[in-house]
Order: sequence, then C-alpha cells, then structure tokens
Amino acid sequence: MISVGIDVSKEKSTVCILKPYGEIVSRPFEVSHVEKELSELATMLLRLDDEVRVIMEATGIYHLPVLSYLKEKGFFVAVINPFEMKEYRCQGLRRVKTDKQDAITISNYGIDHWYRLKDCEAEESVYGELKLLGRQYRHYMRMRVESVLELTHLLDYTMPGIKKLLKGWNETNGKDKLSDFAEEYWHYDNITRQSEEEFVDSYLEWAERKGYHRCQDKAIKIYALAKEGIPTVSSSTPSTKMLVQEAVRVLREVDNTLMTILTQMQTLAKSLPEYPVVRAMGGVGNVLAPKLIAEIGDVRRFHSGKALIAHAGIDAPPYQSGQFTGTERKISKRGSSSLRKIGYEVMRCLKTHKAPKDASVYEFILKKEKEGKSKRAAKIAGLNKFLRIYYARVMEVYQQ
Repeated sequence: MISVGIDVSKEKSTVCILKPYGEIVSRPFEVSHVEKELSELATMLLRLDDEVRVIMEATGIYHLPVLSYLKEKGFFVAVINPFEMKEYRCQGLRRVKTDKQDAITISNYGIDHWYRLKDCEAEESVYGELKLLGRQYRHYMRMRVESVLELTHLLDYTMPGIKKLLKGWNETNGKDKLSDFAEEYWHYDNITRQSEEEFVDSYLEWAERKGYHRCQDKAIKIYALAKEGIPTVSSSTPSTKMLVQEAVRVLREVDNTLMTILTQMQTLAKSLPEYPVVRAMGGVGNVLAPKLIAEIGDVRRFHSGKALIAHAGIDAPPYQSGQFTGTERKISKRGSSSLRKIGYEVMRCLKTHKAPKDASVYEFILKKEKEGKSKRAAKIAGLNKFLRIYYARVMEVYQQ
C-alpha cells in the first residue's frame, strides 16, 4: 500500500511517496515533464514491492502529460477534484503552502481515502476532441461579444440608434445583419444624400443580395432615423470608414472561425451513437446538440442520473441538523458552469416552442411556474428533469 502524491505545476511536478502511518518511502523531489525524467519516475515506482497508487489534482491541462504517460505504463492514477483536495488540505490550525508540503498532503490523502480512489479512465478520442472544440468555441464566442461591443460603439458615432432596428445573428449560418449593413453604408450621410425612394430601392437590392427579408417598412424607418440622427464624427474623415469596416472585418473573421468549429463539432457528434437520441429531445437543435454532448461527454462514466445532475452543479444537497431539516435549498453550483449555461439555453428553446417534442419537461416547467416558482427557478427544475431523461435515454442506446 504505497501512495504517490504528485503536486503538478507547469512543466514540472513535485512527487512524494508514503506508506501508511506516515512512513516515508521517498521525500518530496521534483520531476520535469519530459520523457527522460518521467521514465525514471516510472522505473522507480515499478521497483516498489507493493501496490502503488498515484494521486494528483486536476490542474487544467498541466497534469495531462503526467497522467497520460503513467497510464500508458499501466499505473493506477486517481485525479482528484481541486475543491475536494482544498477541503482536505485546510484541516488543522496551521496552514503551510509549498509544493513539497502539497505533495505530502496529496500523498496522505491517498492513504486516508485508499479504498474510495477511482482509477482515471482515458476519455475516448471523439469526446475529448469535442470537449476541446467546445472550449475553443466559448473562447471565440467571448471574442465575438467584445467585437460586437466595439462595432456598436463605433456605430454610436456614425449611425446612433441603428442597432435597435437591425438586430439578429444567425448562429447556424453565421450571418449578422448589423455588420453587413454597417459594411455597406457605415454612416448616415451615405443614406441621407439619397432620396427616400432611392434608399428604399438600394436597401431592398442589398437585402436580396445578402439573403435577408426584403422589408420596405424597415427601409423607411432606417431612412427616417438617418434624417433625425446626429452623427458625432464626419463621414469626410478618412479614419471613419476605415475604423467601421475594420471592426466589421474582425467580427466577420470571428464568425467564420465559430462556424468552422461548430461544423467540426457537428460532424464529430453525428458519428456518436447517441446523437440521434439527443437531437430528438425537445429544445435541442443542430447547434445545441453537439455543444451538449461535448460538455456531458461519455455518459457511461456517471453511475446514475443524479451523478450527471451533480456534475452540472444543479443539485441541492440536503441539510439537516438535530430537529431542523432545510427545505429551501439552493443549487450547489459545484460543477460545470458551461453545462449549466448550455442546459439553460435548451430550456429557453423548449419554452419558446408552443408544441415541444418533449412535452414532459415542458409541462414540468409550467407546473413549477404555477406553484409560484420564478421562471428562472422553473427552468432549472426543468433542466434537472431533462438531464435525468438524457441519462436514461443515452444509457439505453449503449445497453442495446
């Protein structure tokens, strides 16, 4: 019974090897994340004449080289949630924080929790790739939000109020009406120097060329807004057109990247056996299906639907002491915030459809609203039920 605690950091780790009752096999020492030093570590562990278990914290991507190398060598490796390790580390009155002390603490954790440690299983390549794509998609989505804010900030100088009339971004095909319009006209002067009839004809021709709805009333409203609006920068300034069109170009590049990533996610998700089942669930469309599968991953790694709900962080753990039992518990939020966000989007889509495919979840949301729950709380309750159904249906696919 030998516990190997590894405190992982960027490009190096600190290792401590202990036996029960505090017996030291090896004092803390450093190992770089290179082939030679990891090979020496593996050789050392193989020479130990006892059952060896390696314990480390999940540290983003820093622990992955050590994890993958030791798993290839056939070692038992347990990856512990950082919050759980923090709770264990904070026992006692005096707190010491060094890499060596952390390695000792992690090794002691392995001794104390020996029989509940779980060997980390390698994630299937498709799920791992989907997860990576999902992370990058969210990164570029944050960039898109910043790019949109910058474009609207510039349009407040050249076309104040135009954003209210030209809303809408289609995530499915990446088309954005506001940025397309700003690229074409970019300043109210380009509209008001035409007559109303000329602009209406120009707008309708632009809408047909770009694939938008030809709406004459919308063109008249834009023309009226341009007549009444007060731009604060001149259209004759050379920088004005350049800045607006560059902001549009940056936004378009981000949109193209998002479309490329989403297309790859859809291709990978469709190769999985559970995709038709997930896609058929109410509120889940072509965009949300790959995102949902990417965040949940292989559902077989959860022992029950409750475990999946806990992974999402929408469980409400019981609280009881003496004769008091808490009844109004809030969700824990100790889980995947990304999964909660995507799940909430699914509930919003489900609620907006008048005849949803999954009537049971939809009716459950309505029931919670009638009980006096807020719309947000009702959707979270609906997500709880949705994830239970998701677990049952996907597990049924793999058990056939």
